[in-house]
Amino acid sequence: MPLIDYRLRTRIVAGENAIENLGVLAKEYRGQRVLVVSDPGVVAAGIYDRGCDSIRGQGLEFLGFHRLSENPTTDHVADGLAVAKEFRPDLIVGLGGGSSMDCAKGINFLYSCGGSMSDYWGVGKATAPMLPLIAVPTTAGTGSETQSFALISDAATHVKMACGDPKAAACVAILDPKLTLTQPPRITALTGIDALTHALETYVTSKRNAVSECFSREAWSLLSRGFPRVIEDPSDLAGRTQMQLGAAFAGMAIEASMLGAAHALANPLTAILGVPHGQAVGMMMPHVVQFNQSVVEHRYRELVHLLPEVSHEDRRPSSVVLAERFTNWLLLSGISIRLVDLPRWNHQWSSEDIEAKLDELAEMATKQWTGSFNPRIATREEYLQIYREAL
Repeated sequence: MPLIDYRLRTRIVAGENAIENLGVLAKEYRGQRVLVVSDPGVVAAGIYDRGCDSIRGQGLEFLGFHRLSENPTTDHVADGLAVAKEFRPDLIVGLGGGSSMDCAKGINFLYSCGGSMSDYWGVGKATAPMLPLIAVPTTAGTGSETQSFALISDAATHVKMACGDPKAAACVAILDPKLTLTQPPRITALTGIDALTHALETYVTSKRNAVSECFSREAWSLLSRGFPRVIEDPSDLAGRTQMQLGAAFAGMAIEASMLGAAHALANPLTAILGVPHGQAVGMMMPHVVQFNQSVVEHRYRELVHLLPEVSHEDRRPSSVVLAERFTNWLLLSGISIRLVDLPRWNHQWSSEDIEAKLDELAEMATKQWTGSFNPRIATREEYLQIYREAL
């Protein structure tokens, strides 16, 4: 058995109305001046005010930072850093989706350690202790609340930098399923698909281990049951609870086993064509399952057996069943399953233009770190072929 070195770094406080504990927890971690990083949508939904009311109730000072958007960039982090330097916080809260939590981590890196985000691209590059961070997810998707990575895009090149360090992990994750009820249906779908890809990919990576398998398996069981429920009935709080716990467990699995080729293929789609991450990784996942079939079919079989409503009469390869189920989830959600259906796909492109664009995507995919953990390592030509199949 390979060496396992895994530490549970994040305390989980979960339950309906758990956000009301934010102020008490901030005070417990000796926060007196709290910087709350939240995107404008969370502010508009009234969730930011609920969090701040809890902080105010403990007599703590706070300041909000909201100048960020989906896929936070180095510019967003720089703006947040300027606010932090003036406010001088001793605790940071990331309240929102993955963007808010990642931006909060990015600000923490630069405020605590100095330098620029590119200095922390990779693993274990923090140079000083970092401020306590409390993560409060309002989506069920990225799992950022239970992992030590911040995904920050370079504002100039649009390249996503995965900046990870144990010091960056949240000390507490507050999981309140009621906070996810205000999500627009499309965000529920995109973040849910993202979480499902995390559970699926972490279960088969070359870095997987006994610890990651526990989290991947339970995440998959929860998410595969909860996702159809919240898509068909957004008010289903039990389904929302399954999704939020599943996303957090999948984040723990990422921390132990990393991701794979679906994410390597998705990141270029976001960088070059502006495709939302959940859409990009969801579109790629069925094709990657088929690509991996020859080396991890037995593990896919285990995941298929955990799916609800699977017929024992189905004798098809598990990779086929899994790819079909994933495609059906995309269709159920109204998410595109072909590249040509993307809003920014130019239908005036010639066949030569299309091939050039796919070449550009494949070249960037080969440089993605997550691809190195895929159970079957893909060449540039194989990445290109997967994009062609997804066309």
